[in-house]
Amino acid sequence: MTSTNRNPLVITAGEPAGIGPDLCLALAQTQWSDRVVVIADPEILESRARQLGVNVTILSSGAKKESATNHCLRVLRQPLVNASVCGMPDPANAKSLLDGLKRAVKGCIDGNFSGLITAPLQKSTINDAGISFTGHTEYVAELTSTQTPVMLLVADAMRVALASTHMPLRQVPDYLTKDRLRNVIEVLHADLIAKFDISDPEIVVCGLNPHAGESGHLGAEDAAVIEPVINEYQLRGVIIRGPLPADTAFTPAAGHADAVLAMYHDQGLPVLKYAGFGKAVNVTLGLPIIRTSVDHGTALDIAGTGKADAGSMIAAIELAAKLAGV
Repeated sequence: MTSTNRNPLVITAGEPAGIGPDLCLALAQTQWSDRVVVIADPEILESRARQLGVNVTILSSGAKKESATNHCLRVLRQPLVNASVCGMPDPANAKSLLDGLKRAVKGCIDGNFSGLITAPLQKSTINDAGISFTGHTEYVAELTSTQTPVMLLVADAMRVALASTHMPLRQVPDYLTKDRLRNVIEVLHADLIAKFDISDPEIVVCGLNPHAGESGHLGAEDAAVIEPVINEYQLRGVIIRGPLPADTAFTPAAGHADAVLAMYHDQGLPVLKYAGFGKAVNVTLGLPIIRTSVDHGTALDIAGTGKADAGSMIAAIELAAKLAGV
């Protein structure tokens, strides 16, 4: 994609007790320091920088780009209620973190930011604060009135999309209706074309059950729900195959795929993360804005230790910039 949009990318720093602040501080040492704005509490970033022993100057978000050279980071202030302690998330800060996310999304919608990159949040802590939160994907979809957000993980040439996201496994079969699958395939196919510039994308679809149901002997969903939807799209000229057993869908025997559509979270993501952990990127398809994220969680146990690897964060920024044309 190409664009004349040169507005900065916006990053939400995520759970302050996790490695989100560490990852943001690492950006000050990269070429991205003058192309991003971080939404965070500046005091948390300054405190973490001292803890890590790194030299970073925190600038206000309005600082000129030429001022934000190496060792500088532009920050849009989002104060926390309580000071953060590494490894100890505080539910009192949950609302502030979500308010920061809302500011970032609104800024993207209003055209002030070219795209959004999110550091990980601690879902359990937000729910402990009495706020229902299943994940960034669903929350950003709600903020943007998106009916069908689709989670796509990208690692080099491998792309894995999910037909369902953050839900208990026992709920998945009932969730995967024909209409749901149609909606997911529509979004996946359209965004592979529009955002990834793949003119005629090829999609491989995993079965839900072992052996894709083994002709109904290991579950009826594959033949009754998934296969008919695939047949519909094949008749429309979409290059789509399946349902294939998930244990072979990712192998060369399945043939080329621009994306593999997995039926649930832990069906597809272990394969992708094994292939590209630390450089994989989470992309939310179907949104009116660009949103990418790291491929890992808050890593509370290594926050502030200097062990955090910013590889996935940098990859998420690079992909967001590419998708936004900046």
